[in-house]
Amino acid sequence: MAKEIKKCDLRIGIADTGVDLVYEIEDSPENVVAAVKAALDASKTLSLKDVKGREILVPYNKIAFVEVGSGSDRKVGFTTL
Repeated sequence: MAKEIKKCDLRIGIADTGVDLVYEIEDSPENVVAAVKAALDASKTLSLKDVKGREILVPYNKIAFVEVGSGSDRKVGFTTL
């Protein structure tokens, strides 16, 4: 049986701009929240990787808000109800 990979949706508001960064992260929501809290507490740059392997770096002092939600499988095509 294959190990299930957890994914979550991440939205970061950037301070002093109208910009929101939206990513899908290959990690649990709990781990993402812990990484955000650690970056803010230590006044360090937030570093995460998205599902495509891209590294996301956000300076702690530019984070206006963070929304973390559980990822959902996106279905494409026709399905039956």
